[in-house]
Amino acid sequence: MAATRPRLAQRRKALGYSQERLAEALGVDRSTVARWERGETEPQPHIRPRLARLLEVTTSELGAVFGPRPSRSDPLAALPQAGAVTSATAAASWTYLDAGDVDEMNRREFLQALSVTGTLVALPPLDRGHAVERVAASSATDLGLHGQVTAHLWRSFSFAGAKSAVYPMVREQLAVLIETFERAKTEAERQQLCILSADLFQLAGEIFFDGNRHTDAAHCYALAASAAREARAHDLWACALTRHAFISLYERKFAKAVTMLNAASELAKRGDRELSTRYWVAAVLAEAYAGLGDLDSCNRALDVAGQVHALSGQIHNGGWLRFDGSRLAEERGTCYIRLCRPDLAEKALTEALKPTLSPRRRGSVLTDLAILGVQRSDRDHLLCYAGEALALARRSGSGYVSSKLRELRGHLEPLKADQRISMLSSQIASLPAIPS
Repeated sequence: MAATRPRLAQRRKALGYSQERLAEALGVDRSTVARWERGETEPQPHIRPRLARLLEVTTSELGAVFGPRPSRSDPLAALPQAGAVTSATAAASWTYLDAGDVDEMNRREFLQALSVTGTLVALPPLDRGHAVERVAASSATDLGLHGQVTAHLWRSFSFAGAKSAVYPMVREQLAVLIETFERAKTEAERQQLCILSADLFQLAGEIFFDGNRHTDAAHCYALAASAAREARAHDLWACALTRHAFISLYERKFAKAVTMLNAASELAKRGDRELSTRYWVAAVLAEAYAGLGDLDSCNRALDVAGQVHALSGQIHNGGWLRFDGSRLAEERGTCYIRLCRPDLAEKALTEALKPTLSPRRRGSVLTDLAILGVQRSDRDHLLCYAGEALALARRSGSGYVSSKLRELRGHLEPLKADQRISMLSSQIASLPAIPS
């Protein structure tokens, strides 16, 4: 008989959760919770942070709550969910990296690996003579496989509830890239490796950005831009600069963001005209102009971004470039909220909520709608949308949504005489703080 986990069941009951309620809060089936308590399986990596918060323990303490590890009879218990990408090395080391782990040794080692790869990107290949032709075919196969793995990692990131769950796999792939760089023998191989590095660096930056680690994200984006420059990949380079500009937007350094985005726009003009790069740059540039209070420039940039709908075919790659115009309503709404134009924002944001959105995107739109309530002095509107965004932030653990809510909290000070709004402010303040 499988070992039981009495401490898990006791903790659940002490906090007033039935198996059904805990399962609903986590988005899993009740039978999954029952299997955890019977010791048959363990939670998947992306669920652990949410489970820890619901049980009011740290991720490190969660191991003690679970007591004995599950038996080896269930070979799937330690693997990532279906759809997550594995490799020979990554599958063996799939573990959730909690905040303390990122802060300490593993985070430092990852940043060191980024720097090593950045150095290899900048170095010219060694001249190894006539041995080149004999390895060309196998090298091309290896590089193609690296590209496929990174594409799968982007898809995993897109669907992951907790974006940090993808981090260990990115770290493993970076180590593989370093080894491949050391074996590169031709300029063509080196150029392809620079493209693969710029791709992976941007994904790493997105993971850090979602966790509000803006300094680490900026480091990744800067390295991505350098690698793309070495490869003369203009679209990839423009996207790295655009992601870097987002950091300035969230720090409210709008003029700095405009400068970086103008550079990205110039690069995009030199890129593939069939791709949506220049339209994505325009959409982000509109947000920067909105931050500067420039409605006319904002609208002109939004009009340019809207021209993406005239493109046909494969206009993005689903990885470092994902812009297809489907987010224009929410981006337009964000711009008008920043311009304090609730009359223009409401229609765009209401339209943005109609399709099914990822937790991160939905949380952003809900928070903008809550700010719209502040601008209109409509407290019921504010509390309705802010409450939904807050619940989503707790479920998903997204640092991005938490950051948006903290922006909302800055608007609440004049309204805190209302006990309901004062409580909302306190609840936002209690969201896990992740250093930038």
